[in-house]
Amino acid sequence: MKVPSTEAQNNFGKYLNMASEGEEVIVTRNGRDVIKMISISGENYVEERAAMYSSSEGKRMTYEEFIELTSNSDLRYELIDGELIQLFSPNYAHQVAVAEIQGTFYNWFKGKPCRPLTSPFDVTLFKSEENINVVQPDIIVICDTESIDSNGRYKGIPTLVVEVLSNSTRRYDMLKKLDLYMLCGIKEYWIVNPVKKEIYAYTFDNQDIKNYTVYKTADAIKSEAFEGLEIELKEIFEA
Repeated sequence: MKVPSTEAQNNFGKYLNMASEGEEVIVTRNGRDVIKMISISGENYVEERAAMYSSSEGKRMTYEEFIELTSNSDLRYELIDGELIQLFSPNYAHQVAVAEIQGTFYNWFKGKPCRPLTSPFDVTLFKSEENINVVQPDIIVICDTESIDSNGRYKGIPTLVVEVLSNSTRRYDMLKKLDLYMLCGIKEYWIVNPVKKEIYAYTFDNQDIKNYTVYKTADAIKSEAFEGLEIELKEIFEA
């Protein structure tokens, strides 16, 4: 089935259901096939989910196409290496972890030059001039607020990024985003696992992994980028 992009945006739920039931839905713009919605069989998550869209014939979505698609949409999307990913509502454990970490960050950074922010907030990262990525990390700490443009879009490099895992976003957070953040100059990356109650902390240097540490429930995670910033994991994960 082919539907115009305006129709797809206005009735997204309808076409998402059709795709999840096995029907191939192709979204067109100006008569050209742009996006293919496909079902990933066997997946049925109640927590945060991510649906990936690939354009017809393997064509990657450009940054300009991403901006056009999202400028008039209330839906949440990310663009990673030309793949368009829609994000859905997170579950309770996910949000508890985000709230606890952000609460500590808010108090610790208050009065300091860097600022912690939570999603939804677009972060534009440049792997190259041709490969522009847009992500919405669960939490970021930015120290370059001058990199926010006149439209309120951030095109700088966060110092610290936090992603909280869910089953369907795991491969993005642990593989694609790990690679993206490392190559784009981010200094520190925390991957929070609410199921195992662990945090995997990476620090990067010269586009390579400098340190990797696994923190467990009895531990306190300590930031390498911000000396003195630490959180007890038992405060992050609900018992």
